[in-house]
Amino acid sequence: MLQQTETVPSSYDYAIETHGLTKKFGDFTAVDHIELGVRRGEIYGFLGPNGAGKSTTIRMLCTLLKPTSGTAAVAGFGIENDANEVRKRIGLVSEKLIMYTRLTAEQNLTFFGQLYGINDAELKPKIEELLDLVKLTPFKDRSVGGFSSGMRQRMNVIRALIHDPEIIFLDEPTTALDPQSTKFVRDTVMQLKRDGHTIILTTHIMEEADELSDRIAIIDHGKVMATGTVSELKNEHHTESMLEVFLAVTGRELRDTASNRVSMKAVGRM
Repeated sequence: MLQQTETVPSSYDYAIETHGLTKKFGDFTAVDHIELGVRRGEIYGFLGPNGAGKSTTIRMLCTLLKPTSGTAAVAGFGIENDANEVRKRIGLVSEKLIMYTRLTAEQNLTFFGQLYGINDAELKPKIEELLDLVKLTPFKDRSVGGFSSGMRQRMNVIRALIHDPEIIFLDEPTTALDPQSTKFVRDTVMQLKRDGHTIILTTHIMEEADELSDRIAIIDHGKVMATGTVSELKNEHHTESMLEVFLAVTGRELRDTASNRVSMKAVGRM
């Protein structure tokens, strides 16, 4: 049986280390004393069902949430005491567009680059390089609000790269993308790894986790349930399917939830 937690030494080899990292919301424990060690330069798949604790963990590592207890270091800096230093060294790619839709692609990248204090002499060639990387140079003067979902996500990727972060968090980066855009984003992720970036990938697409990840952690009910390389996890569960590994670890039951709150927009359409 694979160990369910990792022993994480304090070492420069680790881009991210957590020790007993915990987050509670009232009586509910969303993240429960997790131990993670993400090595520099690897793609680390961080998987789990909805509500398992993935997003809460990522938000703590990105300094958007304070932990209830435990510690974490990102790029060698504590997420509480050195939050500003952490933010300088990370980039976050979400499935949601983190851009101003009325601004052009170039204007958006200029704005975010200036937020990071990049001077104009460095910023302009950097923007040109990034737009070329994701094949959006012909659209640099077009408003991002008119971009397709694939174009928006490629903009999300390069917006997160504008300050050349050591560590990139990819949160469901290919959700709802067409096959061509999905392939392009995945190829870009592999290129980022070759360029020396450390990548933390969350995804519900098991094929994506299988294809991209060097190592994987599966979290459920706030606890890390399994860790290992893709081949180690498959061997442990006697399968060639990452989906079957995931279901073996987290179960096959549906995770349905329903709120008592009713959207008035939904009511208006009835």
